[in-house]
Amino acid sequence: MTALNTVQDVSANSNATTGSSKSPVPVRTFGWTILAVMAAFLLNNYLNYWQGLPGVAPIFGGPVNGSMSILWSWVQLGLYALAVVLAFLHVGRTKPVTLREDAKRISDINAFLIRAAFWAVLIVGLVDTVISFLRVEGMLEGIVGADLASDLGRSHFRGGYVHMPLIALSVVIAAFTRTLGFTWLALLVVAAELLIVIGRFIFSYEQAFMADLVRFWYAALFLFASAYTLLEEGHVRVDVFYAGFNSRLKGKVNALGSLLLGISLCWVILIIGMGGKQNIINSPILSYETTQAGFGLYVKYLMAGFLGVFAVSMMTQFVSYLMGAVADMRGEPGGRDHDVPAAH
Repeated sequence: MTALNTVQDVSANSNATTGSSKSPVPVRTFGWTILAVMAAFLLNNYLNYWQGLPGVAPIFGGPVNGSMSILWSWVQLGLYALAVVLAFLHVGRTKPVTLREDAKRISDINAFLIRAAFWAVLIVGLVDTVISFLRVEGMLEGIVGADLASDLGRSHFRGGYVHMPLIALSVVIAAFTRTLGFTWLALLVVAAELLIVIGRFIFSYEQAFMADLVRFWYAALFLFASAYTLLEEGHVRVDVFYAGFNSRLKGKVNALGSLLLGISLCWVILIIGMGGKQNIINSPILSYETTQAGFGLYVKYLMAGFLGVFAVSMMTQFVSYLMGAVADMRGEPGGRDHDVPAAH
């Protein structure tokens, strides 16, 4: 499978002649501003619910989060302004960059995020499975001692001192790899299902963590691969008129779809999921939520976070897609046939 950061065609020369005399700067500025504001939103979400800052809501008459001074609300609001300024400065310093080059750059950033997420679910899933197996078989205490074995039975400890370092390790691994590994993750899901079948029907052995691992990996496969599917033109189109459009009209359709349907949907997911302490993404992560099965995997809170990863990766890819679509509208060289999936 071709890596996400190598499949998008790019103009070889940043000063290449385009089919339009209009400057691409406004579109590039708009795209980078969306990404910058999203980053500020995620940072403020962390500051609100993990560090106890009041958030920006009190400035507009909303409820105060935590007990810190309202002055922090203005600081947090300033983060959004700073994000917008940085987006403008970045585009201003890179004016010769074309829309296709920017789309490629953003797609590369997204590829790194998805690679890190892939390695995280792989490593965390395997390590947590080993811990749960040793616990259910009564072998963990003999290996790590009674105190640590007891701590590993608490979700806050396992999440903070086992999962988080493994996620950090995954980010490092992602920096040195170039493939996404969705094929391998799909194979691992099948292998995990096969182990359940063999264990149940041949050895009469089945534990909760085995099914949890399948759900954990399958959820990651479905949500993390969405941005890759978008880039590979693997999503399903139901518009019977699209195939007959020329390149520029397809660009208009893709640009409007990215903006009105794609990016807006991702914002809805982020706002609903992270709009408050008890919302569907924040609440499980804050409490390190687990399943009711005592010897299952302690990863349910991470599965809630998958929704956030999905929204962030899809929004990033939609911004890249938007820039590529506008480049098609402008008649810039280096485009791709949207009716044919990228080569593998």
